[in-house]
Amino acid sequence: MNLHYIIKEPKIKQEQNPVIILLHGYGSNEEDLFSFATELPEEYYIISVRAPYDLKPYGHAWYAIHFDADENKFSDDVQARESRDLIATFIDEITDKYPIDKNKVTLVGFSQGTILSYATALSYPEKIARVVALSGYLNEQIIVEDYQTKNNKHLQFFISHGTVDQVIPLDWAKKAKPFMENLGLKAEYREYPVGHGVAPQNFYDFKNWLEQTK
Repeated sequence: MNLHYIIKEPKIKQEQNPVIILLHGYGSNEEDLFSFATELPEEYYIISVRAPYDLKPYGHAWYAIHFDADENKFSDDVQARESRDLIATFIDEITDKYPIDKNKVTLVGFSQGTILSYATALSYPEKIARVVALSGYLNEQIIVEDYQTKNNKHLQFFISHGTVDQVIPLDWAKKAKPFMENLGLKAEYREYPVGHGVAPQNFYDFKNWLEQTK
């Protein structure tokens, strides 16, 4: 495997089970989102992936974030595109290793993990069915150039953000829904009165969305 991961097998075993792949945020690790794995539907494989870049003194990132002298923030889009492709390869590896339905792959991202989820789904729509995008935004610079020509009409998105998010501005998050709808894709957008995190109601809503959009 090209990426380290932890896994929870489904309680309800089928010939082929759906999978939820969890992609954590900047400076975190695979244990973070995995903490709510037991609350997710029992027919899913739950796989939480560790981002490839190590941060000091601890934590991991999907790509570096740099600050200039004026405290402007820049994303390393080259690293982000490399991580996008790593995730796409990881999906192939994981669906070959386990009895996973390749047509039922859902990405659940938080923050930087959401940014990568958007990019991977739009770049490799044949590998992904749905995306839960928590507290992130869409960076068009890290999507493959020909994404608009791809067969992506099956993709569905659940997008949510905190109205007082101090890390990623609410206005950035809001752009994803019209972007998806402009591509002819289904996107549900929700806001919650929280900062950079996942409110209990947010978790409940996206869990319901998973059940409704099977």
